Amino acid sequence: MGANASRTTFVAGNSAREAARKVKEQILVIAAKSLEEDPENLDIRDRTIFSKKDPEKKMVLGKALRSAHYTTGGTMVMAERFYDPANENLDREFKGNLSMAYAYGTHGVEGEVDKETGQVRILRYIAAHDVGRSINPMLLEGQVYGGATMGIGYALTERLILKNGKVMNPNFLDYKMLTAKDVPTIEPVVIETNDEFGPFGAKGIGEPGLVPTAPAIANAIYDAVGVRIKELPITPERVLAALKEKEK
Repeated sequence: MGANASRTTFVAGNSAREAARKVKEQILVIAAKSLEEDPENLDIRDRTIFSKKDPEKKMVLGKALRSAHYTTGGTMVMAERFYDPANENLDREFKGNLSMAYAYGTHGVEGEVDKETGQVRILRYIAAHDVGRSINPMLLEGQVYGGATMGIGYALTERLILKNGKVMNPNFLDYKMLTAKDVPTIEPVVIETNDEFGPFGAKGIGEPGLVPTAPAIANAIYDAVGVRIKELPITPERVLAALKEKEK
């Protein structure tokens, strides 16, 4: 594993990179015949195969693939790769390096609490993460927006009510999910590092966008009104109850 359960970029990315390297080797072997060059002397850049020793020897990548397809009875360039990270499983004492890469993050919340109603309002939300190399910045930020939004709902509004094994609020009228109007400004801060085991140095993002949310909000409430609430969701009723208990 790498980056634990948020491992798609790390594991699938390494698999894709290694498969692509094998495909590249096959393509260079194909092109070497046409260019009359040793495959080790060839490389690919900007969709062009060229000789590193003689720049005049080059051909368009698409031409090489079409040539292979039509001259060898429909040859397809294919490769597969199974990536198995060299992590250490935990022993009986729960010691070992379970993951090849770890993502880190911290979230900061600025908010206000209405002491009369118990209503919590988030004014500003900052989510910073060390993701290794950012492979797809726009998608990465989208993951943070989604994770933080889910976490805010988890922290403040979403509550599954069960009675004798039956769900008492099985609809979105009574199970309060955030709407677009409820989502505060979320500021993703991407910290790029270079992980030696990740694909192009990447570690990934996923759950880290969600995990720190509830604790950050609970800490902001404590900083604002001095009550420590440890049960989720932190509803106005629970805030008011905690304030009354504090007054006693």
